[in-house]
Amino acid sequence: MSIHKEQIKSALSQVIHPEYEKDLISLDLIQDLIIQDKYVAFTLELPKKDDSLADYLKKECTKAVHKFADKEAILDITVGINISRQRELDGDDAPQQAQQQQQPKQEPVLPGVKNVIAVASGKGGVGKSTVAANLAVALAQTGARVGLLDTDIYGPSVPTMFDVKERPNITTQKKLIPIEKHGVHLVSMGFLVDTDQAMIWRGPMVTSAVKQFMQEVEWGELDYLILDLPPGTGDIQLTIVQTVPLTGAVIVSTPQTVALDDARKGVAMFSKVNVPVLGIVENMAYFVPDDMPEKKYYIFGKHGARNLAKKLEVPFLGEVPLREQIRETSDSGTPVVASDPASPAAIGLKEIANRVQQTISIQNQSGESGSKVDIKIRP
Repeated sequence: MSIHKEQIKSALSQVIHPEYEKDLISLDLIQDLIIQDKYVAFTLELPKKDDSLADYLKKECTKAVHKFADKEAILDITVGINISRQRELDGDDAPQQAQQQQQPKQEPVLPGVKNVIAVASGKGGVGKSTVAANLAVALAQTGARVGLLDTDIYGPSVPTMFDVKERPNITTQKKLIPIEKHGVHLVSMGFLVDTDQAMIWRGPMVTSAVKQFMQEVEWGELDYLILDLPPGTGDIQLTIVQTVPLTGAVIVSTPQTVALDDARKGVAMFSKVNVPVLGIVENMAYFVPDDMPEKKYYIFGKHGARNLAKKLEVPFLGEVPLREQIRETSDSGTPVVASDPASPAAIGLKEIANRVQQTISIQNQSGESGSKVDIKIRP
């Protein structure tokens, strides 16, 4: 039997905040409450960082839900810090010294990661995950420390493209340990669920999972963290730009007009949130038959993404041909830059990775990297 939202609110109204001596519902400290069957997720919003208080309230919330709502409920409680709530909770009569008390500095989300690169596309089916996987391996082949985070919760591709079937281990601090393959540290929802299991989740649950992958994973020291984004310009993309400063974005498109229309929207989205677009990759640029390598057939049109990059005044990173080898290596779990690094396809992808590195190096020297943004949607 499913749990109802009012049951959870009623249960959480039994949890008293020890400092303000009121329940969490009256204090309006429970945000983003999402319920699906036995799964209950919400954010416990506190006015300042206090780990011991947060742990205490999380335990009390869990006990209250199990006692007053459903003993089989599975809770996912995220602690959020909203310093603007301090004065509201204290009231206007609070001592001025307490109101002016300096708030503790929040820890960065990815403290050991130097550069975070989003690989995005306006629409699905353009080979974005193939480009992201090969980009990650190609960067690792240069000696860089690289991570690849598969943020496509509904349709994760990394498990197949890297042939990973095992589940990741957990540290004593309950952080996920990435699985390493071909020199790349990998995390994907596909590592945690069965292959045939569908993720029937609403938006807030998905964005909560993406935040956990960034905040509760033992990434360690990385030169590059590649984010393989789902297609489009929705919840996950906005969550990422609000959570972590992006060094830049790589847009993947085919030369086809319908793909270019959506790629244009992707460029516009990153521009709006002040994330530099490192460049556009033209995937499936042309077809080369294995028995006639000198022939090029422009099945989806010629130089569409190249021309779009010129029109939008963003870098063109290169083109990737439509070749059976790329598809076969992706399906077998060994990206082409690892399985056949001397092949024309691998050389083209490594050139793209080299241009990305050069662009980031120039950008970092000029101080033009993106920053975490606060987006407020008004009705």
